[in-house]
Amino acid sequence: MDDLRSKNRRVGLFVAGAVLGMVGLTALSIPLYRLYCQVTGYGGQAVRTEEVAPMQALDRTVTVRFNTDVDSGLPWNFAADQGPVVVHIGQEVLVSFSATNMTDKPIAGSALFNVSPPLAGKYFHKTQCFCFDYQMLAPGQSAHFPVVFYIDPEMASDPQLDDLKSVTLSYTFYRAESEELDRALEDFYNQ
Repeated sequence: MDDLRSKNRRVGLFVAGAVLGMVGLTALSIPLYRLYCQVTGYGGQAVRTEEVAPMQALDRTVTVRFNTDVDSGLPWNFAADQGPVVVHIGQEVLVSFSATNMTDKPIAGSALFNVSPPLAGKYFHKTQCFCFDYQMLAPGQSAHFPVVFYIDPEMASDPQLDDLKSVTLSYTFYRAESEELDRALEDFYNQ
């Protein structure tokens, strides 16, 4: 009888450990997938890099268009400060975006981004981007957010992208998902 209880206890501990492991992996799946996409360019995610653009740009050009969205849970206006830009592959480019908090309370937001077509994501390198951090805006405050990027010259060697003439860089802002962050913001702005 004690042997059966011991066996049942081991099975119960194993099942509990497996359930906890699955819950942990589920909780981490989105941040891990986001990191994977940023590093590899998979799924149209632009690559975050600290490398500078190549010294020489190619003659081939690509039009980069900008798409901006705001989740319904974040009462901000958000838009690109310029229209499409024509860039030489390998050329470093600075563009900017603006956001305005439309409420009477401080709010933090975080932006997700992607590049389409998805195959171009691994060649789209951002060296500076507001999407790497939370953005905090006071009531009614507007802010300008710079983005520095280049398209890797390796793209010119990719036969799947020989006919590529246009790339779209899309951002969607979401409300920061932290009550602690919201309280800290409110305390900071109420001082």
